[in-house]
Amino acid sequence: MKKVLILGCPGAGKSTFARKLRDKTGLPLYYLDMIWHKPDRTSEMLQLDSRLGKMPLTYDKKQEEWIIDGNYGRTLEMRFKECDTVFFLDLPTNVCLAGAEGRIGSEREDMPWQEEELSAEFRNFIINFSRDEIPEINEMLRKYKNKNIIIFKSREEIDAWK
Repeated sequence: MKKVLILGCPGAGKSTFARKLRDKTGLPLYYLDMIWHKPDRTSEMLQLDSRLGKMPLTYDKKQEEWIIDGNYGRTLEMRFKECDTVFFLDLPTNVCLAGAEGRIGSEREDMPWQEEELSAEFRNFIINFSRDEIPEINEMLRKYKNKNIIIFKSREEIDAWK
């Protein structure tokens, strides 16, 4: 396990799992949210494209080991081609909503700002994630079935993984 993707609905626990995996393996961790979002709450598509185009997110050289936390469907296949391991946190919508709501007001290393509320737009994104985003993730999982793929269906399964 040298090149790892961590995917799942917002609030599923991707970043928490990514930090635990980083601490266990020593692999460098990159949060796509930190590359996409700017501190003023705008986004920078060109920055994301530029950094991912130099896979896996370095400006000067290609790294051979990494963990990438985040979905961003338009870059998903690029990352699937490069990775050797995929963790998909496929948790129920109500669990993800609770996770997203539970982190409001918390300082996080995976976002350039502190969330003050769960906006209606973001709530709807979470509610519609299984309809709008999971089909593409499942397509990539089928297409790249030769990768080491671990799918978690509950927080208990995530916590039990060694």
